[in-house]
Amino acid sequence: MKAVLALADGRIFEGKSFGATGEATGEVVFNTAMSGYQEVLTDPSYKGQMVTMTYPQIGNTGVNSEDVESAQLYLSGFIVKEYHECYSNWRSTMSLGAYMQENGVVGIQGIDTRALTRHLRDKGAQNGIISTTDFDVHSLVQKVRAVPSMVGLDLASGVSCAKPYHWTEGLWKLGEGYTHTDSTNLRYKVVAYDFGIKFNILRCLVSAGCDVTVVPATFPAEEALAMGPDGIFLSNGPGDPEPMTEVIENIRKFIGKIPIFGICLGHQLLGLALGGQTIKLKFGNHGSNLPVMDLATRKVEITAQNHGFSVDIVSLSNCCELAHENLNDQTVEGMRHHELPIFSVQHHPEASPGPHDSLYLFDRFVEMMEHYKPLAAGC
Repeated sequence: MKAVLALADGRIFEGKSFGATGEATGEVVFNTAMSGYQEVLTDPSYKGQMVTMTYPQIGNTGVNSEDVESAQLYLSGFIVKEYHECYSNWRSTMSLGAYMQENGVVGIQGIDTRALTRHLRDKGAQNGIISTTDFDVHSLVQKVRAVPSMVGLDLASGVSCAKPYHWTEGLWKLGEGYTHTDSTNLRYKVVAYDFGIKFNILRCLVSAGCDVTVVPATFPAEEALAMGPDGIFLSNGPGDPEPMTEVIENIRKFIGKIPIFGICLGHQLLGLALGGQTIKLKFGNHGSNLPVMDLATRKVEITAQNHGFSVDIVSLSNCCELAHENLNDQTVEGMRHHELPIFSVQHHPEASPGPHDSLYLFDRFVEMMEHYKPLAAGC
């Protein structure tokens, strides 16, 4: 079945449909990962976006019940060069196309994704529409231009959990699957704020020795502190951090009282809570092969990233310092407070998909909680 992708600036790509049929709109971005498309599809941080995979062949390994990062698919559309209906993997249970159709995600294949990626790099990420029903170019462009910009959108509230829950699952092991740990063996109590949290972040926290309680995005700080945690974790998530004023004010109530660790959107929200600013990047960083330097050790890590906004570290020079730097575009990949037990990173140390170079950051959070246990006990 024919499908058309139209961008807000009028650029048109014609291809074939796979997955669900109909129309889908969202901000079109590109992801440079060579594998891990199922984790990309289930990452809540992609809500409101349509993802272009730069790797040309997608679908080869099908999908399975374990490689998911949330309970559903959040992205609006999926764009690939060459979709493979026939899959081969010992863990797979169904094809990618059937999985997308089952979850209502529209896809387009057979287009020149290299040309699309170059266009997005030159012109910037922008809204687009995929349609399998309307092929009138003028009509499609008019529809997509009516879609709100990502700037100013609070999307995290739409992906957060509805009520607190306890998480016990640890990292996956060959022959065992996902491990489970008794809470009595977990030394550090962590309250994790869910702005679109990935499952593997929770698994990494548990495997590092954390007893994790996940709470909604707007869960009152006073109630979180009343749980007696050793640390607060701020998760990844979609959209623009600036409209999340209630969340930002809530985070301020933790500052100076308890160790805090943030990832991605959580990192941006923390920057705003500390009095800084964020900026919208031209096309963002999405993929699992992006180099970052840990300025404390001068070691270079290959990281997983998924963000369209960045913290302006200059706006935080009075209280924070740059801790990690993106070696491709020199944007902020991490910061730490001069005096307080607070640090955060823009990239994803939990990977999934991606390399495990940055897993040590979860141990760094544990070490920080151990060092500041008296501070947390006094709050």
